[in-house]
Amino acid sequence: MSKQKKPESTFPNMVIALLLVTMIAGLALGGVYVVTKEPIAAAKRAKLENALGKVLPEFDTLKNKKVPAVNGNDSLAFYTGYRNGSEVGTAVKTYTEKGYDGRFDIMVGFTPDNRIENTAVLNHTETPGLGDKIEKSKSDWSKQFNGKNPEQFQLKVKKDGGDVDAITAATISSRAFCDATKRAYETYEKEGGVK
Repeated sequence: MSKQKKPESTFPNMVIALLLVTMIAGLALGGVYVVTKEPIAAAKRAKLENALGKVLPEFDTLKNKKVPAVNGNDSLAFYTGYRNGSEVGTAVKTYTEKGYDGRFDIMVGFTPDNRIENTAVLNHTETPGLGDKIEKSKSDWSKQFNGKNPEQFQLKVKKDGGDVDAITAATISSRAFCDATKRAYETYEKEGGVK
């Protein structure tokens, strides 16, 4: 039986081998991207639609627009819901950069009479068991915002002179949630959403 001769470890052979490995890995990553792109986009759409259903009263028509944030570097998305031609509320997709682990996004629904209908967390990376209590599925902490008029209800934690009870051991997350909600309200007010 004859032994196969191993290719020499020359510079050109190493370059060719590295190029082949890189091309195969690139094709594999590209394939994974193509396969997962649409399911990821569909999941994001479903999460947005779910949040809109939670923060707005029942609606049959929805109009949306982007609005520059009053105090921030990014735009906010406004989704105004109508039922039988009458406005039932506006949902504002807002954000904060002040979370314990950076940015997170929430949806805040406002009724035409200037009250917070409800809130929903879209994404976050807050600490499990502490800061993640901003989510309704983890605690009912965010219910304290429901029905409140931000003109009278100070969107700050009580430690900072506001009206919001902070999450125990998660004051940073609580402050960040207030920051996002306040940004939504101030931009909503500037846009003439307040009646």
